[in-house]
Amino acid sequence: MISMVKNAAAATVGAMLCLAPGISQAEEVNVAFFLQWPTPNLLAKTDGSYADAMGVDVNWVDFTTGTAMTEAMLAGDIDISYSQGLAPFVTAIQQGAPLKMVGIAVVYEANDCFVRNELGIDGSNASELEGKTVAVPLNTMADFAFRKYMDHYGVDTSTMTIVDQAPPDGAKSLADGAVDMACVFGGVDTASAAEVGTAIMTSEQKVDAGIGSFDIISVTEKFATENPELVQAFMDATAEANEAWKGTQEEIQIVADASGMNLKDTTTTLAGFVIPSVEDQNKNFFNEGGNAASAAASLGLVFKGDSDGSQIAKTIDASFLGGAEMSEAEILSELTALKARIDELADMLK
Repeated sequence: MISMVKNAAAATVGAMLCLAPGISQAEEVNVAFFLQWPTPNLLAKTDGSYADAMGVDVNWVDFTTGTAMTEAMLAGDIDISYSQGLAPFVTAIQQGAPLKMVGIAVVYEANDCFVRNELGIDGSNASELEGKTVAVPLNTMADFAFRKYMDHYGVDTSTMTIVDQAPPDGAKSLADGAVDMACVFGGVDTASAAEVGTAIMTSEQKVDAGIGSFDIISVTEKFATENPELVQAFMDATAEANEAWKGTQEEIQIVADASGMNLKDTTTTLAGFVIPSVEDQNKNFFNEGGNAASAAASLGLVFKGDSDGSQIAKTIDASFLGGAEMSEAEILSELTALKARIDELADMLK
């Protein structure tokens, strides 16, 4: 009954939005994604499933950092960002950006920071990083990982020279000897950095230290408000692609080509990915006190020194996921908003 009320309300609003003069569905949708980030949904991108589901042209634009995604969203060039890092999202929200988190794209091991091999620095003598130069794509999940690693080892980052570089540039700087450590993400750049450096923390050490990451699906408030049916279709197509993923060699090759990687690096990267189901997202990320809000608040503390948890919570919208039951208060709120919207549209139609 709860789901029926929710779906009926959404359908009514969607139908009236289509009928009201001056209000129309977007004719195309611009979606941001990362190269070197081989998520299963790239199958749906490649075979046109997103465009079929949404009924409009879908333009996919690749980016090197989540901060660049944010800038493009604020400029009106991007409507939906797929697998945007939680860190750049939170940073943007703290600066007043009108964005919403509508889903979890992928859970993965924290990004690596590689130290040049000739320095002989690892976790046992990490204090020797003080005074060194490090390449970090600032306000990204790699930045988050870097700060977590340094905090774990008690390294004073104020003594370090931190250079803001996207992963491709950071990996090159490490290889050229221009920096002592580089924090990167992406299969190709991670592999390049690993050729000349050693990760400051192993996978096992990350688990023991409780350091991990996840990326989100974000939308602009404007796009979500004006085109809720397109956001819903995008999320549905994503869920279908994730559920259909079998991890066959053919699928991996398609995703490798779509993300600009070779088969070997793609296979390695995918092995470290966990793609949460809709059920998992509702149960563990978007539930009351779930991982989405708590991790976002934690990132706020890391980057700003304080964090307004209520402000962050307002930007989290799980309504496009489906499958979650609504409380009586949520039903009342939704129906109240629906009535107000119907009244508004009725006035417009007079």
